[in-house]
Amino acid sequence: MVKKIVSFVKKFIFAFLLLYGLNLCINSLNVVIPINVFTLGTVTFLGVPGLVSLVAMFFMTK
Repeated sequence: MVKKIVSFVKKFIFAFLLLYGLNLCINSLNVVIPINVFTLGTVTFLGVPGLVSLVAMFFMTK
């Protein structure tokens, strides 16, 4: 049980850092992916494909 919680926390922190790093890198293109519960949950459970889908959704709505 403790291993699952530690694994989830690691994934959650990695998702936060991934979103933050992406926002730093593509800020000059005026692309901002908000860091909230929905985006963190998507990236936590789906990983990099979830991040790509969030960026794709950003470009589809603009």
